[in-house]
Amino acid sequence: MSTINIKRVKSSEIELKDRLVSIQRVAKVTKGGRTFSFSAIVVVGDENGVVGYGLGKAKEVTEAIAKGIDDAKKNLVKVPIINNTIPHEQYGKFSGGFIFIKPAANGTGVIAGGAMRAVLESAGIHNVLAKSKGSSNPHNVVKATVSALSQLRDAYAVAQQRGIDLGKVFNG
Repeated sequence: MSTINIKRVKSSEIELKDRLVSIQRVAKVTKGGRTFSFSAIVVVGDENGVVGYGLGKAKEVTEAIAKGIDDAKKNLVKVPIINNTIPHEQYGKFSGGFIFIKPAANGTGVIAGGAMRAVLESAGIHNVLAKSKGSSNPHNVVKATVSALSQLRDAYAVAQQRGIDLGKVFNG
């Protein structure tokens, strides 16, 4: 299989909205008692084809979310969207998280669970069918979803990669 070029985007050029996917509280036990820390997974997107995710860790929740947003702005990818849905079916995998996304007709809405829904809505996809298989860990589901979205290609990208004109992609 050929290498996939991920379409990176600069965060300074666009208006991004953030969505909190999950917060975890972890405790480190020391002789002085328990020390609590928080980790937050955040998804940012412009709801117009750009999405990214980030992880922030800190002693306070608000600080962890802020760090997550900053991290997410560094990992933005461009997603092809055609008629408010995706161009084709796609599988995504990260560690134990497996996901499957499929284009849907207008009016379907986002049929997806938890962590996957946040990523798809932030990307600006309004009609999609999605299934999470395997791990329900939000870290792995978010990363698998972004992986699947970054592998999507529209007809123009396929034509360009094959070195043929756009009409020939559809007609064979």
